[in-house]
Amino acid sequence: MKLSRDSRLYRWQLALVGTLGAWFLRTLGRTWRFEAAGPDPIGTTSLLIGATWHRGMLVAAWRWRDHGLAIPVSQSRDGDLVEGVLRKLGFAESPRGSSSRGASALLRALIRCLRRGGTLGILPDGPRGPARQAKQGAVALSRMTGAAIIPVGVAASPVIRFGSWDRAILPLPFARVRCHYGSPLRVPKDGEGESLETWSRRLEEALDQIDREAEEAL
Repeated sequence: MKLSRDSRLYRWQLALVGTLGAWFLRTLGRTWRFEAAGPDPIGTTSLLIGATWHRGMLVAAWRWRDHGLAIPVSQSRDGDLVEGVLRKLGFAESPRGSSSRGASALLRALIRCLRRGGTLGILPDGPRGPARQAKQGAVALSRMTGAAIIPVGVAASPVIRFGSWDRAILPLPFARVRCHYGSPLRVPKDGEGESLETWSRRLEEALDQIDREAEEAL
């Protein structure tokens, strides 16, 4: 029997999972031999959307910890667990929703976050895939707000590769981990006659390219 999401025990479980999950990732990440390439977008005053494929979410969560970034998270119970870990890692409160549920409210929340000067991190193929196929959320946000999208490539060795749809990676202790930052993409407000679908394909190409660069650097 599932616990009610309003129950005290459910909230206690979320707090416990969040604390343990964040502790595990912080502890593991301290052993990684981390290397970065390209201008690091963290700490800039520009409106930014950091984008990486879902497979690199654990590395991205560790890299961008304690900077108050906002990461959109689904409204599911799994999303509750992810939100709990992110908050303990020093991320801002997550706007909740997905492309199939609460999409309009989520988009409005993300726009408000950017216009307040916040920085967003987005997994363009999340929350359920297909893997490496970008949905239109990031490019729509860029068009509406003028925020630049920074493609982020992630690679590591050795890793555990999960059997989930995204083939998520978890670098092992003392793994070599690379994080590459690509050239910003800015979607003009008039679109220059090009659709969001076209810009989504451009984002896919940029993310695949920056991932390849990170892999080759290993």
